[in-house]
Amino acid sequence: MNKQELITEVSGKVGVTKKDVANVIDAITQTITDALSKGERVTLVGFGTFEVMERKARRGVNPRTKASIQIPAKKVPKFRPGKDLREKVS
Repeated sequence: MNKQELITEVSGKVGVTKKDVANVIDAITQTITDALSKGERVTLVGFGTFEVMERKARRGVNPRTKASIQIPAKKVPKFRPGKDLREKVS
C-alpha cells in the first residue's frame, strides 16, 4: 500500500475528504520526524514505538577493492512494533 492508497482507504472509513486525510497524514509524519530529529521517542500504544538509535563506528570492507574502510558512527530511525500489531500480523 502506498500513500495515495492509504489516503483513499482512510477517507472511505472515516467519511472525510481525501484532501483532509492527506493533510492529517502529512502532519502526523512531519510531527514524528520532528520529534525523532530532536532525539525524542514517539510511542503509539498498541501500534509501536519510533526512536533514534546510535550506530557505532566500525570497520568495513570495500567489496570492489577489498580495501579496509572506516564506517563512521551515525544515528538511524528505528521502529519497534507494539504487542497488538505483532499479534495481528502473526
